[in-house]
Amino acid sequence: MQLEKVRKKIDNIDTQIVKLLNRRAQEVIEINKIKTKNKLSNYAAERETNILRRLKDLGKGPLASVDLENIFREVLSSCRSLKSVLRVAYLGPQGTFTHLAAIRNFGKKAQYISAESISDCFDKVERQEADYAVVPIENSTEGVINYTLDMFVDSNLKICSEATLSISHYLLAASGITLNKIKKVYSNPQVFPQCRIWLSRHLPGVEFIPTTSTAKAAIAAKKDRHGACIGNRILAETYGLNVVASSIEDSSSNITRFLIIANYDSGVSGKDKTSILFSVKDRIGVLHDVLYSFKKYGINLTKIESRPSKKKPWEYYFFIDFEGHRNSTNVQKALIQLEQQCVFVKILGSYPKES
Repeated sequence: MQLEKVRKKIDNIDTQIVKLLNRRAQEVIEINKIKTKNKLSNYAAERETNILRRLKDLGKGPLASVDLENIFREVLSSCRSLKSVLRVAYLGPQGTFTHLAAIRNFGKKAQYISAESISDCFDKVERQEADYAVVPIENSTEGVINYTLDMFVDSNLKICSEATLSISHYLLAASGITLNKIKKVYSNPQVFPQCRIWLSRHLPGVEFIPTTSTAKAAIAAKKDRHGACIGNRILAETYGLNVVASSIEDSSSNITRFLIIANYDSGVSGKDKTSILFSVKDRIGVLHDVLYSFKKYGINLTKIESRPSKKKPWEYYFFIDFEGHRNSTNVQKALIQLEQQCVFVKILGSYPKES
């Protein structure tokens, strides 16, 4: 009797939740009319980020903040689809970490489009085959993904959001293949160094075969009687593989950061980040002088990377992430001073910081 009484309470609460969700959806329909009239995008990263930030701050009950975030990301995804379904390209095939990051950011109601490469992700947005694309940019263990940086030099696409994903690697193989039978391991080249210690202990002398993605590695491993692959657990379900070993990454805090790219960046959320690239004439102290403009206006740099320009020997582009939105007063002052000292400055986008 006591159990039925509590269940009745839960049923009543569920009824209220459904009514409130439909009320929310009705208000979203009104918002969509305004967006359509003003030719505004269906997806506003700064608004959705602020919604999630506020709701996570309200999490003072049994549900953890991450649980509330997961629930409301799907609410946002469902409400967003009332106007139109977003087309999101990702580095595929299905089951890659980039695919998971895309689903985490846009929810299950988006249309996901597999891309063969990072450049293909950019191309699909530029050719209007996708509204957004999700690409990996850096890993906490192995650092920046240079190919993604290089794409921004010539592309006119902007960064409109970012996402991070905790990475746990699994060793997967076809049915019947045990650890002592494995002679080849397939995976994305970025993955092998993240599992270096485990692999040296348990699979010394095996051949490491690079693939363009962890999903492609799974496809290759399934066809190889002496092969295995490294990737996320979902690959086992997707491609019919068995888990040979779990959590083989060297670091328990292994995190990959992804960028969401589009034809525009984001408005001000209050806790933002801006990415730029620039080049300078080679002279003594030039990089110090350039970076001093950020210190002068109290702007915190969070990352700096250099890449060869590939146009002239020993000529470099510099990529910088810093806190603040490109429309804020101090950032605008710093960028004006930066442009006076640089040969070339390109704003890649301002977007909400991943909390």
